[in-house]
Amino acid sequence: MFVLGIDPGLSRTGYGVIESSGSAMRAVAAGVIRTDPDLAVGTRLFELHRDLGDLVAEYQPEEAAIEAVFVNKNLQTATTVGRASGIAYLVLASAEIPVAEYSPTAVKMAVAGYGKADKDQVQKLVSMRLGLPEAPKPADAADALAIAMCHLQSRKLKAVGR
Repeated sequence: MFVLGIDPGLSRTGYGVIESSGSAMRAVAAGVIRTDPDLAVGTRLFELHRDLGDLVAEYQPEEAAIEAVFVNKNLQTATTVGRASGIAYLVLASAEIPVAEYSPTAVKMAVAGYGKADKDQVQKLVSMRLGLPEAPKPADAADALAIAMCHLQSRKLKAVGR
């Protein structure tokens, strides 16, 4: 089974594809989709739509997971992340791919066992658990892999009735 993890953002959207077979997980791809901040927001969202669509077509994930959008102190940031998240949902719904959403705390808890783990800890644990020679960079790519890992762990817990 292939799972696509998405860490949404307008400037940078992280993505990670994990193949899972039983208890084994393997990173298939990870990276970042970048948009030019000098372009109009609509153009940037269109580019994100196109590039996410290309990823879905290439890897054909059976399920996807997205990090939930939270409003902290900066409403503008939450708004732009929400727009990118909406585009991701649109692409996945168009491809009839089921989507789960996880809070940043849930993702950190699943990967690190601690809901307040920092970015470096998450990157190191993602690389260790997936057997990668080094931590995925940039952090958005590692976060996307962590989101996919969280989803796979959640599926396993649901399967055993927890």
